[in-house]
Amino acid sequence: MAVCYLGIGSNLGDRRKNIKLAIKKINALKQTRVVKTSRIIETEPVGGPAGQNKYLNAALKIVTILSPIQLLKNLKKIEEELGRPRKHLRFGPRSIDLDILFYGDEIVNQKSLKIPHPRMREREFVIRPLLEII
Repeated sequence: MAVCYLGIGSNLGDRRKNIKLAIKKINALKQTRVVKTSRIIETEPVGGPAGQNKYLNAALKIVTILSPIQLLKNLKKIEEELGRPRKHLRFGPRSIDLDILFYGDEIVNQKSLKIPHPRMREREFVIRPLLEII
């Protein structure tokens, strides 16, 4: 099983409920288990259109047998189930955002997936919760 770290955020609708439901759905994935969850923090939006609501953000430590691509596909499906359209405005508002930050010690450099997440070091809303659970 691989140890993975995920970033999670929401700034539309019932943000806390969206995050809790996403965590529940991640934990229900085939042979995947949420091991640790950071506290949820509120942060200002970074980039994207002006006037967005503040985000709630957290980080998760999971273990899974899913490959990085299988995990990504499952996370995208969860995003859709929670109301995030497949085509969305980059850095725009969203009901849920799920990102793979680390997948074991693997490095993935594909068009659809880059691990470690390429912009996480620039984002306090990712680093603060991540440091809490590492």
